[in-house]
Amino acid sequence: METDQTAACCQKSVDYPHKEERTFDWKAHWIWGGTEKLPRNEWRCFRREFELQTWEGNSAQVTITADAKYVLYVNGIQCGRGPNRSWPFELDYHVHEVGHLLHAGSNTLAIIVISYGVATFSYVPGRGGLLAQLDSVVYGIEEQVKYRNNIISTDCSWQTAIHAGHEQRSPRMSCQLAFSEQMDGRHWCNEWLAAGFNKTNSSSYMLWENAIIIGEPGDSPWLNLKPSDIPDLTEQEVWPVRVESFKEVTPISRTCFLDIRQAMEPAGAYHANPVTFAGYAVTIIHSFEAGEATIGFVGFPALNGIALNGVFYPVTAMEGEKPQRFQRVQLNEGENLLLFELAGSDHGGGLHFGIDSLVKFELVSPLGAALTNSAFALIGPFVKRVHIDHKPENDDTSLKSYRIFGGDQELDENAFVGADIFLRCRTMKAASELESAKAWLSPFPVELISEASVFVSSIWKRSSIAKPVSEELHRVCFSNQQCTQLPACMESGYELMLDFGMEYSGFLRFEVDAPEGTVIDLYGLEYMDNERRQDTFGLDNTLRYICREGRQIYESPIRRGLRYLMVTVQGASRAVRLFRVQMLQSNYPLSEIGRFNSSDPLLNEVWKISKHTAKLCMEDTFVDCPAYEQAFWVGDSRNEALINYYLFGAKDIVKRCLQLVPGSSYETPLYMDQLPSGWSSVIPNWTFFWVTACLEYVNYTGSKQFANDIWPKVRFTLDHYLQHVDSKGLLTIQAWNFLDWSPMEQPNEGTVTHQNVVFARTLADAASLAELAGEKAAGDVYRQASESLSKAINQYLWSEERQAYVDCIYADGAYSCSFSMQTQVMALITNVAAGSRCEQLSSYMVSPPEDFVAIGSPFMAFFYYEALIRIGRTDLVLEDIRKNFGEMIKYEATTCWELYPGFVENRPNPKDLTRSHCHAWSAAPGYFMGAYVLGIKPTKVGWGAVQIAPHPGNLDWAKGTVPLPGGGRMDVNWSIREENGQRIFRLEVIAPKGIEVELVVPEGYQAECIQSWL
Repeated sequence: METDQTAACCQKSVDYPHKEERTFDWKAHWIWGGTEKLPRNEWRCFRREFELQTWEGNSAQVTITADAKYVLYVNGIQCGRGPNRSWPFELDYHVHEVGHLLHAGSNTLAIIVISYGVATFSYVPGRGGLLAQLDSVVYGIEEQVKYRNNIISTDCSWQTAIHAGHEQRSPRMSCQLAFSEQMDGRHWCNEWLAAGFNKTNSSSYMLWENAIIIGEPGDSPWLNLKPSDIPDLTEQEVWPVRVESFKEVTPISRTCFLDIRQAMEPAGAYHANPVTFAGYAVTIIHSFEAGEATIGFVGFPALNGIALNGVFYPVTAMEGEKPQRFQRVQLNEGENLLLFELAGSDHGGGLHFGIDSLVKFELVSPLGAALTNSAFALIGPFVKRVHIDHKPENDDTSLKSYRIFGGDQELDENAFVGADIFLRCRTMKAASELESAKAWLSPFPVELISEASVFVSSIWKRSSIAKPVSEELHRVCFSNQQCTQLPACMESGYELMLDFGMEYSGFLRFEVDAPEGTVIDLYGLEYMDNERRQDTFGLDNTLRYICREGRQIYESPIRRGLRYLMVTVQGASRAVRLFRVQMLQSNYPLSEIGRFNSSDPLLNEVWKISKHTAKLCMEDTFVDCPAYEQAFWVGDSRNEALINYYLFGAKDIVKRCLQLVPGSSYETPLYMDQLPSGWSSVIPNWTFFWVTACLEYVNYTGSKQFANDIWPKVRFTLDHYLQHVDSKGLLTIQAWNFLDWSPMEQPNEGTVTHQNVVFARTLADAASLAELAGEKAAGDVYRQASESLSKAINQYLWSEERQAYVDCIYADGAYSCSFSMQTQVMALITNVAAGSRCEQLSSYMVSPPEDFVAIGSPFMAFFYYEALIRIGRTDLVLEDIRKNFGEMIKYEATTCWELYPGFVENRPNPKDLTRSHCHAWSAAPGYFMGAYVLGIKPTKVGWGAVQIAPHPGNLDWAKGTVPLPGGGRMDVNWSIREENGQRIFRLEVIAPKGIEVELVVPEGYQAECIQSWL
């Protein structure tokens, strides 16, 4: 058993300045281990054993944070995860109640800390670190802590070791996320989590050492530590509902992953910006005899082709359906020089590939084993550019004419220095010819190479033979001790496809009895239709687990979203018994207060999938989707907040999201579009929607304090946007000028109309927010700015010929050729279009011109529905929902899709119905059914007064519930009947006492109103 270490060992590695004015009485020090400050994909274990002379079930708290993620165990019981996504300079900490897990005698705190070592769309690199303390607490009145007595705190008496079972070189999951997971159970076990662990006699390979103190609370980069302002997320066990298929499979020979972006741009670890480059990855296929091989890839946009022994194979000529590409080649006996030609842009997904052959081969370095332990070499980059969409690029502008930099010209020898050598590389036949490129030649960093791509081996198998799904196989779906037994499989393997019945988001857990060395691969996906899978191209949603001997449980700390789970078992020398495979569904804790039911069963189903979608996309912030990105997109969250208000009534998560946004001012005063993130990107509309969401939050909660706190930050960014108003009075800006995934003209440089009209509304909303914050004079300024902008829009961006607003004016002054419904919708709902122009646009809402660009996503449909309701056409809202969301139901969707079918934008394969099958921005029916079909809308700030004015559309009846921000709920039940030649509209309302309620029956009906109070 370990003993306490003396304070004499506690020496700081770095002396950081103190920055924080502490709000918590920290006794802990920041600690870490090893020599790297920001190790890539390192899982580091920490433990501290301690004695309690007595313990009578008192209350105790662990106060903890870490960089980047932690999982907390007390006496072997997992009892906390965190921290919430945060900026490193204002890092969240969490407080976990653990008193019930302690006992007299020996106890252990154990913590796994995951250091990403790379920027993602939800993480900005700080450095590896852990800060934690255990206190016994005594509560006073109103559950406030009265006394706090420190038991242990992080210092150099803690033991630490790198997690020996975790493969640090596993691939990136995606550019948005960190790393997929490969775990070797032979080198890891759970015994270190509990008291009594003897590291000397342990069966694990973990090498323990004393932790190092690296700083104090308030030291850089974690200048301010903030208590979490939301409750811990839920964890609920979910089991599969059936085995979809069972197959005997044979794997391909070899798979691999290369992190091309970071190899080309080493500083890319510290940012998540897209990088354009030109270069090569090189290896030698050493074949033990001549024979045929197939080299396959999955969607890497910068891959131009491959060259084998001087023969170049362009990607465009390869076999396979986009984004998969396969090239059959002939291998010579001995060395075969293979080059991957890389010329284009990569955001961080990496190159996944496989090689399959019946002949034996291996990959070896073209530089020789004496120079490197890497099987690959890197040639280049010959040229490189990091792209930031809201900043001018100061590189040689002549590069923009070439295809890899966004132009239409193929590379030639004059493109950049060394371009002649770059083009010559594809003709090299032997490693000796690499000498001509030695100025650009280096070993490919071994830490950026994954020896296995589980994603490739999951979607590409040499053979696959369907087998009957027996009754015994379904035992894996049962929450009892029965098991599914799979036969031994040394040469081939077995694949089960499990269906969880609905999409879920959380953490995988499984229990298995298997022989040592058995490989279990898990691959989560969102959609399949019989044998057609929609593979998650762009997302490595996999986990590989190599078994130790016997029965074992593994629970992944990596969040994933999926409905289907492919389980592939290989290399088992005896039968494998699979006891359970589960998801721990994890989301923001919610009460499902909202209800909706109507005379249309289809609309009822759409409302249900909208609710489930919104729930899955509420984590520590709103996220766009539970699978592909898990990112907090600022503009998406405005609509998501409204949907949430009508389904769940959660307020703290909305406030947290709104308060995160100004933290991006360190990067740009325009505020970033997704955060906290290493991708420096600005969608102006997303910042504008944030301003509107701030106003809507104040109107929902009645919080004047929030208005006072957020107003200076709103004012700050809008003043910077106003600096981009040109001589015509229009917003003209370089940024990602985006609104909808559709083929509309919305260039990143120029004057974009939808952006201007949204900005006009935003300035007006800012004026209202200023008034709520007691800043009426400032509000007058922004209201005037809104009116001036609206006037300029109507002067310069209206086409008399087409009687519509143009989509844009390009930077060179040219007007757009196309007209879009998106632009007309936004001009209408923002009140920029007035008088006859308003009437004209209203007619387009009912009958869109055939040549106008159609709406491409359910996100844009949210605004379209606002426009239809504005002109009194709720019936068309319901028809559109039936058509577009009804199609999702037709394909057995349990959540709302990101996109509508029919467009090619933002999907790897144009045949795919959508990319993401669960996207929060698409859950609009969850809002519109309550706000308009039931007709529940506030008439006072804070919902102190409510109007009930149902919009029946073409329904016969509807009933439902909406949560109220002050607690309680509003129940509405309406129906239409014919009686004595009259149409009777019966409206029943149950409301809490103290709420002013106004009942409004639609025109043309005889009212029959019944109101009661809770």
